[in-house]
Amino acid sequence: MPVAVIVEERDFVVVDVETANADLASICQIGIASFHDGELSDAWVSLVNPEDEFNPINISIHGIDESQVKDAPNWAGVLLNVTSRLQDRIVVSHTPFDRLALSRACDRCHMAVCACTWLDSARVVRRAWPKFSKSGYGLSNMAAQFGIAYQAHDALEDARCTGELLLRAITATGLGVKQWVTRVQQPIDLTAIHGYRRYGNPDGELYGEVLVFTGALSIPRREAANAASASGCRVDSGVTKRTTLLVVGDEDVRVLNGHEMSSKHRKAEYLIAKGQPIRILGESDFGRIVGAG
Repeated sequence: MPVAVIVEERDFVVVDVETANADLASICQIGIASFHDGELSDAWVSLVNPEDEFNPINISIHGIDESQVKDAPNWAGVLLNVTSRLQDRIVVSHTPFDRLALSRACDRCHMAVCACTWLDSARVVRRAWPKFSKSGYGLSNMAAQFGIAYQAHDALEDARCTGELLLRAITATGLGVKQWVTRVQQPIDLTAIHGYRRYGNPDGELYGEVLVFTGALSIPRREAANAASASGCRVDSGVTKRTTLLVVGDEDVRVLNGHEMSSKHRKAEYLIAKGQPIRILGESDFGRIVGAG
């Protein structure tokens, strides 16, 4: 069910480019769609002479070739128009490639990139709709999911579609565009910062271990989770069939009466009895292993 937007923030600009070849600086078309109060307020598109060769693969994707851009302005020639639309705005692109293309094109002609705040709408999609957090967040698939009609690989159409998609994310989550600028810098799974769950550092010496904490620890649980994650452990909130390590507060580990143990401790011992290889450690011993104690 759509959620009312908490803060009415629906003003932003979307940019999309097509390139002549694998070099991101070879922009041959740029489209900019401006949205004000949730409505498309301005649309601008221009062919660009990349002053570079066209790769047949790129031509097959967007249909633009040398003959179409021979009389078009080069990047320096369109930059004033681009800057006037993007300067000091929240500028959206779907994936970082368009942002990098603008930067590379400006570097090539020794001109400064305009000052703006970038927002990657692919990162928005991955957080707004969990089922697309790992795959399926490409623009064409998302347009199909929401019935947004557009012509793929036309810079202005891609920009407009991206804007429509962002508006749907704003409506679905209640987060305005400025809030999304902050949200996309956070983990997809917010429990990674608001709870104690963590993914393990793949370079850590304990990578592969699935750890759960229980009992009263001598340091804040969040600090313990960070230390465990840095050492390679995945940190879960509860004991499951994938748990391999239970770290118990030092006072709790001395409790001998099973009924006085925490429910996590009792479940771990139950699973051990069933043959699951779970190691139970006191906090101090674990701290010495990971350098946290």
